[in-house]
Amino acid sequence: MSRLTHVTAGPYAPPAARRELVAESADGARLHVEVHGEEDAPTVVLAHGWTCSTAFWAAQIRELARDHRVVAYDQRGHGRSPAAAEYSTTALADDLVAVLKATLADGQRALVAGHSMGGMTIMAAARRPEFAAYASAAVLCSTGSARLVEEARVVPLRAGAVRTRLTRAVLGTRAPLGPVTPVSKQVLKYATMGPGSAPDKVEACARIVHACPAAARHGWSQVLAGLDLDRDVRSLTVPTAVIGGTADRLTPIVHARALAAALPQCAGLTELTGMGHMTPVEAPEAVSNVIRQLAGTARTKEKSS
Repeated sequence: MSRLTHVTAGPYAPPAARRELVAESADGARLHVEVHGEEDAPTVVLAHGWTCSTAFWAAQIRELARDHRVVAYDQRGHGRSPAAAEYSTTALADDLVAVLKATLADGQRALVAGHSMGGMTIMAAARRPEFAAYASAAVLCSTGSARLVEEARVVPLRAGAVRTRLTRAVLGTRAPLGPVTPVSKQVLKYATMGPGSAPDKVEACARIVHACPAAARHGWSQVLAGLDLDRDVRSLTVPTAVIGGTADRLTPIVHARALAAALPQCAGLTELTGMGHMTPVEAPEAVSNVIRQLAGTARTKEKSS
């Protein structure tokens, strides 16, 4: 369970779910799942990133649930999903498949959107037949498929072996983050958000990130440090939109551009000027609009086929 909580007021406070359930993954890991909106509406599934939780999608859930059924889940070890024995890209794919099976009926399809590690989850699942059966389209938001540590710019040094070693040490630390303070918020803002991010957005992100247990944060950092999903990107054959922030230090915009070039069916690249890594919080309307538009296009295509 989390040590701290998300903000409880304002636009970044998560809305109450219509219902909650537990999805069981292939290795027995139990995943907290929330369902928002009307049950008979088109479905959007949201997968959050490293050190986050379903609360990270508060703005998208509130907007999209007006006319969509929105499914959000906590990745293993995050939020209300307990820690599990395995941290791997295989586990990420297994978990997403479990959530899709638990929330979609046979023949029902959904747009699947992922931020950061959530986007990597989608890529890891791309070659699974279950993903092909349930996913009509995808959105990859502030994410990358490989060379995450080498490309990251959270350490202000020239690219090279020294920066890579220091970045690996910083992102992989086992130390607890401690309470949210003015100093810790400034550190988080520098590392993960654009320089113009408003205080309420920084506060919302800090509360979520600091709530992630240190063991899960470290375990997933090791997976991300060795990530190589380039082959899986080329297997992601559903229409896929890509979003990136031009001021992203964790997954710089070079990743978004590479994904857009490699995808078999790229449905567009949206570059958000001045935004950092936390784009769903930093630019909630823009991210929601990309999801909404692609979901609508995918439904229209399915009806005409």
